[in-house]
Amino acid sequence: MAGIVVVFDFDKTIIDLDSDNWVIDELGATDLFNQLLPTMPWNSLMDRMMMELHSQGKTIDDVAEVLKRAPIHPRIVPAIKAAHALGCDLRVVSDANLFFIETILNHLGLRDCFAEINTNPSYVDEEGRLRIFPYHDFHSSPHGCNLCPPNMCKGLIMERIQVSVEGKKKFIYLGDGKGDFCPSLKLREGDYVMPRKNYPVWDLICQNRALVKAEIHEWSDGEELERVLLQLINMISMEENAKLFAVDCKFETIPMSAHEALPQALSVPH
Repeated sequence: MAGIVVVFDFDKTIIDLDSDNWVIDELGATDLFNQLLPTMPWNSLMDRMMMELHSQGKTIDDVAEVLKRAPIHPRIVPAIKAAHALGCDLRVVSDANLFFIETILNHLGLRDCFAEINTNPSYVDEEGRLRIFPYHDFHSSPHGCNLCPPNMCKGLIMERIQVSVEGKKKFIYLGDGKGDFCPSLKLREGDYVMPRKNYPVWDLICQNRALVKAEIHEWSDGEELERVLLQLINMISMEENAKLFAVDCKFETIPMSAHEALPQALSVPH
């Protein structure tokens, strides 16, 4: 299964909600968030909200405890562990942030399943406040993609992953949001996209099917995600094994029949 790369979105794909909204709501800062939302980009707003929560006495431990309570479908963890155990190369591409994602994945025992996490960088400063920064610095080097938010183009990340993996790989991409449409367009024939049904990326794919080269397999909840993902992994594995078997048969030495061997025997000098 070394030939399969599975790329997961995080919010509303691995967990069942948006981690940013979850933290803001659980820590009682929803009104302020909504008040500031029209005034700045989402990613910058999250950094500002971490400052506001810190000034109110909320600690990084408070944030972590909220994250550990984030709802997740009971079949998601087994699905990810099964894909990893089968030898798939698992990646995260998410517009959340590194602290939120790693806190949840560590809590679920899943961090070691993922080869890399591509998301907005974050760190806890010397005052104990969480700082959150954009993946792409949209002030100094905008990514130029009109499909994606200014702080992150998942399509560019997908292209980098495609270049970085060695050999011919099959990709499976799972996501739910508008930002997952751009990387879906980077997938090639023979790849698979798994959009969450009745979510924004599903709508965009339905409206632009001719632009999507990958095979489309929708899912609605964690149970369906597990079933569809493992079916695809199994199908790809069977196809790869069949190709290897065909190559082995092609180059297998076929024993000569008696009448074919006779002329050679006669030509051998005595």
